[in-house]
Amino acid sequence: MTVLATAAVAVTAASAALLGGSMSPATDTARTQVGRATAATRAAPTVTVNLRTSSTPLSRCFPNARSQVTVVLTTDSLGKDAFTIRAWGLRAKTDFTVFLIEQATPTFGAAEYIGDFTTNQQGRAVNTFTLIVEEAFAFNNTKHSRTDLNSIGFWFADPKDDNGCLGKGSPVTGFDGDASAGVQMMNSGNRKLP
Repeated sequence: MTVLATAAVAVTAASAALLGGSMSPATDTARTQVGRATAATRAAPTVTVNLRTSSTPLSRCFPNARSQVTVVLTTDSLGKDAFTIRAWGLRAKTDFTVFLIEQATPTFGAAEYIGDFTTNQQGRAVNTFTLIVEEAFAFNNTKHSRTDLNSIGFWFADPKDDNGCLGKGSPVTGFDGDASAGVQMMNSGNRKLP
């Protein structure tokens, strides 16, 4: 048998083996990993935090505003947590930016931008972010200081979206990717994440 013919037989045998199910060990490994992740999530402690409206004018403008954050704490077992935010009673079809922050109210301190959500026509929204929440911190390498980020807040992503409540002169803040956001809509108050 020539070298070329031997190579062809080897390729044919390998192809047949692959098509015949020899990939099952890799598939089994993937299934095992998914099974472990599911088991870790089921066994993980969960923290729930109810957010509050950030100011009296916003409370008057959105009297039914509610938001709840649920965090499944799987950093130790999976290297990440699941942060789910639910909100209702907000302005319809509006984008909001979500942050882990040093303190819930002004001046907020250190902040980490973790994601966005957009309300539907009824002013409701839900989104889940995958990140480390349980041990979230900001580190200043120049000062060698560490700041825990145990509070939650979300802001109007567009500075014009809070004008209906606060007027056209409402503050423009930097709490968005384009560094132009409205005011904080809701925060976690005195409730801290672990």
